[in-house]
Parts: sequence; structure tokens; C-alpha cells
Amino acid sequence: MKKAFIDQINVHLRPKQVQILQYQSGKMGISAVPGSGKTFTLSLLGAKLVAENLFSDEEEVLVVTLVNSAVDHFKRVVERFVDQGGLIPHIGYRVRTLHGLAHDIVRMRPELVGLSEAFEIVDENEAKRIIQTITMSWLEGHPNDLDQYLKPDLSEYKRADVKRKQFPKLVSSIASNLIKTAKDKSISAERYQALLDQMPLSLPLAQLGCDIYADYERALQYRGCVDFEDLMRLALEALQSDAEYLERLREQWQYILEDEAQDSSRLQQEILELLVGNNGNWVRVGDPNQAIYETFTTANPKYLREFRERPDVIAEDLPNSGRSTRSIIDLANHLVRWTKNHHPNPEVRNALEAPPWIELTDSDDPQPNPEDNPSEIHLIEDAMTPKEELEWVVDSLEEWLQQEENKEKTVAVLVARNERGAELASMLKDRDIPHDDSLMRISGQTRSLAGMLANVLNYLAKPDSAKNLAYVYEVWKYRERDHPERKARIAEVIKILRKIEKVEDFLYPVIEADWQQLLRQFCKTDEDLFEALVKFRKVVCHWQEAAARLPIDQLILTLAQDLILGWQLDQEDRENFTDENEQSGMALAHKLAVVLGQMSQMHTDWRLPDMVKELETIARSQRSFLGFSDGDQGFDPLKHKGKVVITTMHKAKGLEWQRVYILSANNYTFPSGEKGDTYLAERWYLRDSLNLEAEALSQFEALFNMSEYNHYEPGIASKAARLEYIRERLRLFYVGITRAKEELIITWNTGRNEDQHIALALIKLIEYWNGEYHE
Repeated sequence: MKKAFIDQINVHLRPKQVQILQYQSGKMGISAVPGSGKTFTLSLLGAKLVAENLFSDEEEVLVVTLVNSAVDHFKRVVERFVDQGGLIPHIGYRVRTLHGLAHDIVRMRPELVGLSEAFEIVDENEAKRIIQTITMSWLEGHPNDLDQYLKPDLSEYKRADVKRKQFPKLVSSIASNLIKTAKDKSISAERYQALLDQMPLSLPLAQLGCDIYADYERALQYRGCVDFEDLMRLALEALQSDAEYLERLREQWQYILEDEAQDSSRLQQEILELLVGNNGNWVRVGDPNQAIYETFTTANPKYLREFRERPDVIAEDLPNSGRSTRSIIDLANHLVRWTKNHHPNPEVRNALEAPPWIELTDSDDPQPNPEDNPSEIHLIEDAMTPKEELEWVVDSLEEWLQQEENKEKTVAVLVARNERGAELASMLKDRDIPHDDSLMRISGQTRSLAGMLANVLNYLAKPDSAKNLAYVYEVWKYRERDHPERKARIAEVIKILRKIEKVEDFLYPVIEADWQQLLRQFCKTDEDLFEALVKFRKVVCHWQEAAARLPIDQLILTLAQDLILGWQLDQEDRENFTDENEQSGMALAHKLAVVLGQMSQMHTDWRLPDMVKELETIARSQRSFLGFSDGDQGFDPLKHKGKVVITTMHKAKGLEWQRVYILSANNYTFPSGEKGDTYLAERWYLRDSLNLEAEALSQFEALFNMSEYNHYEPGIASKAARLEYIRERLRLFYVGITRAKEELIITWNTGRNEDQHIALALIKLIEYWNGEYHE
């Protein structure tokens, strides 16, 4: 069956992929280099397992990944293979994020963890807002608690300024990290305080975290909510508390395939380990060299490394990548080689690992490496100020884009911070150079669409409200809100709608001419204004008729189609609204319709007001764990040919462009532990180069080992955090390099105070490129 299935779908497999697809059962750990096709391989393995196993209706292959956009991608790829193999779509497999999986586990048996069936989830954005509010209250009640960490030579004015401007963000960050860590260890706020009370010495940072943790938990309880960390913790608790429930889930999820395993946390691994059991089937795929989200999180690439070293685990590699040219691959491999063997700080030589090294694909591979052109590698050694660096890059981009052969190519500029990207975007705009910086910004497309639909439904639930009707008009005209002349006209119409005393006289008058006479009173001789209201009336009547006869999912699609596809648009409006907007918008509308349809089936007593609340919840980002996020539709570089994409190196992970610029490769962005290096988390106003987030976590860890507390010294944790930060930044540099397919440019700047130096890692790449590589 295995061979027949692979033959049916007619795919070209590399030797290493063939080895992996021979998997039948047990545990396997796969290390995959950038561009090696790990999603393709894991998806094909999932489809193959569905084909080979005669699953019952209650049995599935479970695919677990990290982010929402990957869920949709996996679903599409698996569905394609399933369809090509002649199998029934959507049967025998499930694709979930880790948080989505935790939600499934808790939602099926909420009573196991003391929750009601109606429990709500606070997402990361809302959790952050709650903590920020509590932080401000804490600072008001503890105005001098952190003074001991300030530099003693700060003037009174500077001290007051730091406490007013810097402390809110710093304290909020400390508290967030401590809360996440406590929940990862299943430590409640009460238990946390009890441990603090037992300590013979004061731990001010740990106490700060405990105070805010307790208030945060009370805020969640007041709302009847849990957060993402609670979901993971409660999912584990549910599995541990009911052996029969656990066994039923093990029978349901016969195989677990885990993507991006380098970013798993201890808690996530424990959940999957329980679901798999001693004799279960678990395939984990990831790249430890692309673990770039580890600083002050509970994730750690060591879990995947340790898993692959276990005697009951088959370790496999995916080393072949057709993404980049030989030159770019050699640069990336050299960064790994230098880090492993020659980094001046031996403690960070484990930041990057090999094997597997990135290897070229074979000549007959369907994804051959691009033709090598070493002349398109530019590692700029010359020092530039931050402004000069941006000007140099803009000049380079302008010249490159003017060449006819580059108009259909993809190009990206990778920056270290959003602020730097915004400066670049402004300069490109001034030069009229086409660009896209949406990856840096929170697009909020899901929230925006959910909010618009909620406004329309809210009116349909209360159709006699002139105020709600006015809101609906503003929603209907959302494309015109930034147009100065049309914005003024929208305001006029809204003003008229608010004056209508009886909405039914406008929409459904006893005598047809009455509503026109009503409008004439307001519009007088302004025919354009009158026509705008006439057109809007037709739309609203259409929506009310749809609400009266359609179920909620079909109603959502009808409203979305009118709002997004814009059947009521004038030609001028339609020319300004692209097919890409329509496709992504309707895809989101479909997801919203499916969720609300499911909610309607689960809650048969729900009416439109209940649906409005659900949409408002999604609009506040409290449903992102179910598959909604700001990156719902993913980002396709091929849709941005001839346009400069600006993004951070973190956001660039998983993407690729033909030409890539990496900016700010100095000893601040990529420190190496050398004299003169500076570190993001070591604020200029804190004494002794302390990293208070690291010190706070160290104080927290001291609660669990009182006997060693006397050996604790302020600063040790900060030095350890430096090493971890250096490791992560080396991996980030590796990720940036491996985004480039054909052309790579790396520059650096001297920083705002002009005291920064070229990154040591870049120096070593330049030495290699100018020397050994061309010998």
C-alpha cells in the first residue's frame, strides 16, 4: 500500500525523504535544514499514514505545528496528497497548533480542571494589556522598590524620568516572564507567595512578579477566563487526572506528527509525550539552528536534541536544500563551522550544530539550486552611520529595481527592529520605490473583518436603532475613509442617518414615496447625497431579508461578499481594490462562517446578539488560538515581485526571496561577548550591566533550592543571559542568510552614538569570502 500510494501521487523524492517515508511506527526525530522541504515531507508522511491505516471514524493522524498560518498550509498540502491518492478529504487527520490542541483537550472535558463549558480564553494581546494595567498600579504602590537597581550616578531628574518612562515597560516584561515561567512549572500565585515567605532573604524581583501574578489571576477569574499558558497547563492536568480520557485520546490520535519541534517547551513536550505513551507513534521535525524565539520563553531547542539522542528514537536528517545558490549555502555552512570550532567564547560554540550541513540538491531534483553567481554576494566592510546605511541601501534598491530583468524578482530587506524598518519604508516612499512593510505591522485583517461583520449583525439584531444604522453605513464605506473628499461625504450621510427618528419609515414605509420625502427634507437639493442614501437603503433591505431566511454561516458569507467583493461599488472604487484583497478577505470570511456555524450547532439557543458577541471576541483577538491570527493568510513573496519587502529577521523565518539585504550587522545586533559589545536587555540606566529579566528568573529559580541560595550573586544570571542571547543571535544571523536564494547583501552601521563595531560573525564571513572561498 505504501508504494502504491507514493506511485499514485507521482512525486519525486530525495533519498533522505525516501528513508523518512519508510516510517511505519515508533518514534522518529528529524533535523531539517532551511529549504529542505520539511512541510512537504511531513505532509506526505501524514497522507501516507492515512492511506496505509484503515482508521475508524474516531481515529486520526494528528499534525501539530507552531503557528496558525502553518495550520492552513499543512491542511492544503495534506489535502492535495490525500486527493491525489484517491482518499476521502478531511477524513483521518487533524491539523492543530499546540494551543489549539490544548484547547481541544480542555474543551472536551472542562470539568476535569474545574472549568465550566462556557470558559473563555484571553489571548496574548489581551493578557499583555491586563498585565500592563496591573503594572501601573503596582508602580504607584511601590514607587521606590526598584531604586536599588538604578545606576547610583543618575541625577534626580534622570531617575524620575526613567521611573516614569522606562519602568512600566520593564516591570511589565519582568512580570510577564515570571508568570509564564510559574505557569509552565504549574506554580500558582498562592504557592509562589508561600515559597517567598519561606525565604530567609528578600528577593525583590521575584516578589514583584508574585504581586502582579496574584492580581493578574484575580483579573482572569473575574472575567471567567484562562490564558494561553493556562490552556497548556490545564491540558496536561486533564490528561494526568483521567486515565480513561487519556487512553481514549491515544486511541483517537494514532500518530502524532510535530512540526517546528525546536520551539517546543517543557510543558508542550510533556503533553505530547503523554498522548503518545511509551509505545506510541511520534515524529518530530525541526531545525535547532532556527530556534530564534528562546530568550525569556520556556521554549528550548534542547528538547528536540535530547529526543533525537534517545535510544528508542530513530534520528533522520533532511540535508538537501534547493533554495539557495552554492555561494549562499557555503556562507551559511561556514557560519556554523566557525561558531562550532572557532568562536572566541567556547560557551556559545553549541549555538549552531551540524550535521546536517546544508547540501545542494541533485541535478535531476525538481527544485534545483539556482545558478551560482558569486558576484551577487556583497559583504560590506565599510563603516556607515545609521542614516548612511539606509541611504546606501535605498540607492542600491533603486538601481537594482530599475534593471528590466529584476522587475519580476523578489527582494527583501531584513532589519533588526520595527523602528528601523519604518525609517526605511519612509525613505522608500519619498523615492516612490514600491515596497511592502505589512510583515512588520499587525495587519489585523481578521480583527477588522470580524469587527465590521459584528457591527452589521448588531444592527440586524436591533434594526430600529438609527445609531447602529449609521455605524453600518460607515462599515459599508470602509474603503473610502482615507479619501479626503469622500470622508466628508460619509460624515454627512452618517449625520442624516442619526437624525432619522423611525428607521422603519426609512426602510419599510407604508407609502413608497414617504421615505423619499423623508430624505429630501435632509438632503434638500443635494442629489449626490440623496443617491448615496438611496443606494444604502437598498443594501440594508437586502441584508435584512438575508438575516430573516439564512442560517448564520450563510449570512456571514453573504455580508462578507457584499462588503469585500463590493457588488455595490462604482467602477472607480473597484479599480482600487485588488483581487488579492478579495481572495484573502473571502478566505477569512469563510473561516469566520465555519466557526460561527459550529457555535450555532453547539448553542442552539443562540440568536444574533450572541453571534455578535462571538464576533466581537474574535475582533479582540481572543480566538487566535482557534486558527485566527494577524498572519492568517500567510505571506507569499511571489505576490510581491518588483516590490521591496521590509521585515524583521524574526518575521522572515520560513520565507525566501531572490535578493536579500541584512542590515545593522554590528556588535549590538549580533554581539559575540567581546569587549565593547552591548546587549539589548541590559538597559543603560541599570547598574552593573544587570539584565533584570534574567535576574528575576534566577530569583524565582532560587525558591526551589533554598540550600543554594546563599551562593546566589546578582549579576551571574545576567552573564548567563548574555551567553544565551549570543547563541540566539547567531541562529538569527543564520536564519537571515538562508532567506536568500540568489543574491545577498550584508551591511552594518555604527549605531546612534557611533560607538558600535562590525559584528565579529560578519568579519569572519568576510575573511572566508575574500580568502579561503576564492582560493
